Amino acid sequence: MIAHLRGLLLSKSPQNAIVEAAGVGYEVAISIPTFTALPAEGKEVSLLIYTHVREDALALFGFMSGTEKRLFEKLLSISGIGPKLALTVLSGLPSERLIGAIQGQDHATLTRIPGIGKKTAERIVLELRDKLDELGAAPQPGVATPVSEDVMSALVNLGYPRAIAQKAVDTASARAPEAGKDFETLFRAAMAAMK
Repeated sequence: MIAHLRGLLLSKSPQNAIVEAAGVGYEVAISIPTFTALPAEGKEVSLLIYTHVREDALALFGFMSGTEKRLFEKLLSISGIGPKLALTVLSGLPSERLIGAIQGQDHATLTRIPGIGKKTAERIVLELRDKLDELGAAPQPGVATPVSEDVMSALVNLGYPRAIAQKAVDTASARAPEAGKDFETLFRAAMAAMK
């Protein structure tokens, strides 16, 4: 099984990356957080790999952090969640917020992830809420205000992935806490954080 891959990053997109190692180009499925952490094309990259083997396919899933890989493996242990849906879940929320939502039994946050309905969210919480302690106590996500939720919704409606929008809002709020009280100010600060 392939557990680690280091080589030249030939190309990247929000869904996958191609890494050349020893003259072979490996296509690796990735999440949005891993995509945003990747270096520029043409640079060396190192990815933790989960190898998924089926009768008709061999697929590689890559992660920049060990926490994200372990979360992926935990999600796969749940009946009805395959690798693609697990990757979608990881793309929908940063690892810390996902752990916090599961441990806090926050079904509403989980159902905001595309492809996760109420029953799946309940199953994720039921099966994983007591199994994530090894990943560290999750820092509780910043308290979402109505203004920050509105800004995040606006960014998602503009086409930004939810995880990137959330990171931008969190960054903007951390840089200027007073901006969180006014939609326009926070929206501009979040847009600036993405540049």
